[in-house]
This record gives sequence, structure tokens and C-alpha cells, in this order.
Amino acid sequence: MAGDPHVHRQTDPSIGARLARIWRHCKVNEPALSRRFDAAAFERIEAAIAAGESSHRGEIRFALEARLDAAAIWRGQSARERALEVFASYGVWDTEANTGVLIYLLWADHAVEIVADRGASPALADDAWRRLCAGLAAACRDECAVDGVIETIGAINAALAQSLPHSDPGEVDELPNKPIRL
Repeated sequence: MAGDPHVHRQTDPSIGARLARIWRHCKVNEPALSRRFDAAAFERIEAAIAAGESSHRGEIRFALEARLDAAAIWRGQSARERALEVFASYGVWDTEANTGVLIYLLWADHAVEIVADRGASPALADDAWRRLCAGLAAACRDECAVDGVIETIGAINAALAQSLPHSDPGEVDELPNKPIRL
């Protein structure tokens, strides 16, 4: 979610909870996920990002990760912590006006995190960012994941168009629009 730059680690989960999460992650059917998020789905997502960015100065990235490895789960890594790693490693923070936004989906947990840099974060109130995450997570559980991603991108684009409209129609697209498959 946007706003709070601090990562809050959940209380140390029991060994049983860690093992259950590892098992859930191991059971992710990656071929089935690749069929759901196929080339056509990624093209739709990329097009939605590009269309929206034509109306604002924000830079949106979407990242999909099937599962975490067992070591990360055993250490207690949360989806939020992983999203912050992806935000940093893919340079979403590295825009001229600090307007990067990462939508991160950890499929095994149906966990959604949105990390908005300080220039984009004020576009929505914190509770609105949380509602977007919850709505996309619900869409994933309801088998409407790609449509949920497109709707989430649309909502973020609308908010950024209001708060960060283009001042120069020829502005450079600073980050790739292509979704990230981790």
C-alpha cells in the first residue's frame, strides 16, 4: 500500500504456520497460472498501463510472482517485503518526479501490494490504496484475476490523471509498461 514507508513484520509465525505456507506455495500450479496470465493477458495489461500513462506523469509497473521460495517463507518474508524488494530492484522508485507505482501480486497467497513512490502516493488516500489491493485480491480468488488487474490499473490511472496530469504531451515514458513475471 502507499504511504507508510515502514515495513511491519508480522509476529513470528509458528512452525506449523510456516510449513503450511511453504506447502501452499509448493502446490502452486505454474503452468495453470501461465495459462491464466498468458501472452494475451500480459498484452492487455501492458496496453492498459500505456493508455493510462498517456494522461498522467505516473509510471505504473505490474509484477506477478507465482510463489516465494521456502527459505523466504521460513524467514517470514511477507508479500509487502517482497513487493518493496521488487520496487527497488526494478527501479520503480527511479523516476524524475518520484511517481512510480508497483502493483505486486503474489499468487500463492493471493496477496496484493501496491507500492507508490512519494510523488504518486498522495493521488489516493491510504484507505483507497488498501481497497484497491483488497479488490484485486478478491478478483484473484473469484477467478477474475486479469480483469481485476486491468480494473486496478484503470483506477490508479484515473487517480494519477487527476493529481499528476501531463504538462507536456511529449513527455518520455520513463519505465517499461511490460508486466514483470518473476
